[in-house]
Amino acid sequence: MISTSAARWMAGRDLHYGWVVAATTFLTMLATAGAMGSAGVMIQPLHQEFGWDIADISSAMAVRLVLFGLLGPFAAAFMNHFGIRQVVATALALIMGGIVVSLFMTEVWQLVLLWGVVIGVGTGMTALVLGATVATRWFSKRRGLVIGLMTASNATGQLVFLPLLAAMTEAYGWRSALTLTVAVIAAAMVLVLLLMRDHPADVGLPAYGETAVSKPPKQDHKLLATLASPLVTLYSVAGNPVFWVLFGTFFVCGLSTNGLIQTHWISICGDFGMAAVTAASTLAVIGIFDFFGTIFAGWLSDRFDNRYLLFWFYGLRGLSLIYLSLSGFSLVELSVFAIFYGLDWVATVPPTVKLAAEKFGREKAGLVFGWVFAGHQIGAATAAFGAGFFKSDFNTYMPALQIAGVMCMIAAISVLLLKKPGSATIVPQAA
Repeated sequence: MISTSAARWMAGRDLHYGWVVAATTFLTMLATAGAMGSAGVMIQPLHQEFGWDIADISSAMAVRLVLFGLLGPFAAAFMNHFGIRQVVATALALIMGGIVVSLFMTEVWQLVLLWGVVIGVGTGMTALVLGATVATRWFSKRRGLVIGLMTASNATGQLVFLPLLAAMTEAYGWRSALTLTVAVIAAAMVLVLLLMRDHPADVGLPAYGETAVSKPPKQDHKLLATLASPLVTLYSVAGNPVFWVLFGTFFVCGLSTNGLIQTHWISICGDFGMAAVTAASTLAVIGIFDFFGTIFAGWLSDRFDNRYLLFWFYGLRGLSLIYLSLSGFSLVELSVFAIFYGLDWVATVPPTVKLAAEKFGREKAGLVFGWVFAGHQIGAATAAFGAGFFKSDFNTYMPALQIAGVMCMIAAISVLLLKKPGSATIVPQAA
């Protein structure tokens, strides 16, 4: 196999094949994030071509965001049962199929089915849980850095593709933009099939930072047990207040990022006379600052109290959203917002993952984070629909920005309720 030969070649040069797997995962998450972000350029074109109400279009996007999140814990279980490579390849096929068929849709229910359900399921299987799973399996050292890189690829990919997609939509129509998205995802699938492997042992290696090759843990091959494992994990942690603090704050994270800004940014800026390409370019600037901010947040999370990091991240994000709602959307004001908000876009992820691992243990952390991430996407869906509601009924997005800002301030205070890292936390064990 190419992967085995490459692993041996790299090992002879003191390079670990885990970095190839990490790079493949990074590019895959970047491509699927582009598919997520492409929804933002479709709202106005679909409204203009078919006359669909923005609230109806937003509802389809909300369904996608809910499934994107709810699939997280089940994606982790499927990866344990079927393997990362098979699950990711299947997910990419779903995303491509959903986008291709959507090129011919003519009714709102088709938008809900394709972009809400099919693409929602596909992207949900390649979300942040994928990055966390790869980092946990392949890396003992540098895990925080790898998680930061994966998070950055997922979030930044949703933003940096937008200027190109917006320009193509304006010049050639939204179908041409989606065709480019399909081509990028197809390229990612080729890389996954050629280079992705499930465990370091598959290529005869220990995890990066370890010396002994560890056999993959034996899995229960019963599909029903696989499907039940996320629910069993949820039951085991549901009585722990730490879980609900992480779930609630991540709900606010989704509410204040991809559900609101990513989904509605072009329309928000359009209310102030800004062209779609210009608005998308501003969002790309946010994505650039996010890339460095998230990696830096991962570095900080290995060195400082993650509770205080989350306090500052949520607090500053809330202030930036309230500032935006009171601004006049001038170039200077948008630039200030893009810098501060961009650095904070998903800086909350590395500290949240670290707290989940500290409180619930390494073995359970993946599934627990899957459920916490579900809270993130429920919050995103709430904002995607709620902002569309405000726009349709009140012809303004400003209340949505202000509500999100206030919720961030509440989240900042909530994380301080968590005990200091290292404090004993009793977690009920799954049966």
